[in-house]
Amino acid sequence: MAMHIALTFDDNFWAPAYATMRSVCLFTHRRQDLVFHLCHRTLSDTHRADLERIGEEFPVELRWYDLDRSEMFRDIAARMPENKRLSNIVYARLMIDRLVGPEVERILYLDCDMLVRDDVGHLFDLGLDGNSIAAVRDTIGAFITGGRDLKNNRDLFDPADYYFNAGLVLIDIAAWREADIIGRMEAAYASGVMQRIYYDQDLLNLIFKDKWLKLPWRWNVIDARHAHEGLDPAILHYTGENKPWGIFSGMLQSVAYARLYRHVMTNELFYRFARHRWKRWWKRKLGLGR
Repeated sequence: MAMHIALTFDDNFWAPAYATMRSVCLFTHRRQDLVFHLCHRTLSDTHRADLERIGEEFPVELRWYDLDRSEMFRDIAARMPENKRLSNIVYARLMIDRLVGPEVERILYLDCDMLVRDDVGHLFDLGLDGNSIAAVRDTIGAFITGGRDLKNNRDLFDPADYYFNAGLVLIDIAAWREADIIGRMEAAYASGVMQRIYYDQDLLNLIFKDKWLKLPWRWNVIDARHAHEGLDPAILHYTGENKPWGIFSGMLQSVAYARLYRHVMTNELFYRFARHRWKRWWKRKLGLGR
């Protein structure tokens, strides 16, 4: 059975996308079943060639979706609230049902700031028990929705309700399509709700309230720290300020599996990505663009 996995990224995040994909491949025996759906934008030929090396090392299939050529994505990204930290590439996962072919019945969405160290086949073998999706409860979900003193958006979210992190979502495509995600987002934007909430993650929690299967925490360890290593996490999610692709030892001491991450990304790509980020930083510093 094919294991379909979707990632979304732009040209400044190609190396972490590579690391996430490669970690999936390294930690499963079902490599021949893997199909990666790569939803990208602004991707250079050089960086695409780096990603294509996944298919040279492992017997996997890569399917490419150039979002810059998608009129629907361009329209949505231009009109919805801008995600200054992540860019509006985050909205691409909402239209995943409209990108993949009819043969795809279930797909696993993964953020590209993740390191996988267990077999994702376990997730594909799960029954959803009548739910539309499966995900992991967010450790600070109440603060995300409620903000300071947990008083915001109480007309939309009850802090007593479980709230999931959308960095990992196992999706039943038929149920996702039936939920009409894009239509619901358009309605939320027209009513002013989208302008109040935490981008697409809040929206998905509103749409799938009481319709998601709660996965064990180890499948999405949010803000993965060094202390998590002793708890046998399956997927590390580097949501904190310190990232495993940093090059300063002080920053990495608190990040889980930083050394493993560097070798999963490969040393060559790790240091090339570091130079890429330094170049971007200096351009911004000198006012030369992103």
